[in-house]
Amino acid sequence: MFPKNAWYVACTPDEIADKPLGRMICGQPVALYRGAQGRVAALEDFCPHRGAALSLGAVVDGNLMCGYHGLVMGCDGKAVSMPKQRVGGFPCIRSYPVVERHGFVWIWPGDPERADESAIPDLFWADHPEWAYGGGLYHIDCDYRLMIDNLMDLTHEAYVHTDSIGQTEIDEAPVQTRVEGDQIVTSRVMHGIVAPPFWQAAMRANGLDDQALVDRWQMSRFTAPGNVLIDVGVALAGKGGFEADPRDKVSAVVVDFMTPETESSHWYFWGMARHFKPDDDALTDSIRTGQGRIFSQDLAVLEAQQRNQRNFPGRRLLSLDIDAGGMRARRVLDQLVRAEAEAEAAG
Repeated sequence: MFPKNAWYVACTPDEIADKPLGRMICGQPVALYRGAQGRVAALEDFCPHRGAALSLGAVVDGNLMCGYHGLVMGCDGKAVSMPKQRVGGFPCIRSYPVVERHGFVWIWPGDPERADESAIPDLFWADHPEWAYGGGLYHIDCDYRLMIDNLMDLTHEAYVHTDSIGQTEIDEAPVQTRVEGDQIVTSRVMHGIVAPPFWQAAMRANGLDDQALVDRWQMSRFTAPGNVLIDVGVALAGKGGFEADPRDKVSAVVVDFMTPETESSHWYFWGMARHFKPDDDALTDSIRTGQGRIFSQDLAVLEAQQRNQRNFPGRRLLSLDIDAGGMRARRVLDQLVRAEAEAEAAG
């Protein structure tokens, strides 16, 4: 159900600041930690001695020590030492390619020989002084593809997020879906409207009249395996919309990275990179809190959707034109999974 020869977000750096982290990624138990010189490392979360979880151990001199009997494992998966025992002949456990970049730790759960760091998304805003970022993490009990569907069709905002980003004009604006290189893009533009509450607050924060008519845009960009970046914002009506001068708009990128845990659960790394008031830490905290509340509403809907699919097995789902982005994304994922299976079968 998920490609493995791809980069996924494994965690954020703060999650492994002072101790190992155990996390299931694409059905594989992984122990993440900081090894020598503070470099991130990832091992199979399995001690070769008695099968204990290495993630419950500790980092000692850049290696990972099992908390059960003290077996020390190197970042390459080889046994290093154990008190009064000879462990040089122990079989290696699996180590994973990992890269710390753009404020995330990325992992490659597939064939390590195919891991290409240039394929990690280029998050231009991550280190840009004119941008600020704040985000969080949810564990969601649903197939990660349901979240991709959700993000590639923002029609639901008019019904699920009525008190923040939803408005009736969303339903009234046509949706366009297209392919741009390796991206599936779904976009919607609304002209001459009053901004919803979330964006009114953003306008006030940027010194704009929150009751002025605006042009609003939403551009969801999916890249395999589980990345959806959404260009969002509002600009004073008639000032150029997405291309408007920064003084006449508030714009941001909604950041969404879905990392499968199992076939029916995933890790959802969410956030917002904004292009206004980058030095206002209080604003960053306020937006993070508001966005977290919005995404928690999605969580409830999606987990119920997963339960329904389990309770009604084989029930055919219907697709409309608003579903085109999600359906195309699923086709891309299906092709990648099929190609991996064929390559494995061919040996």
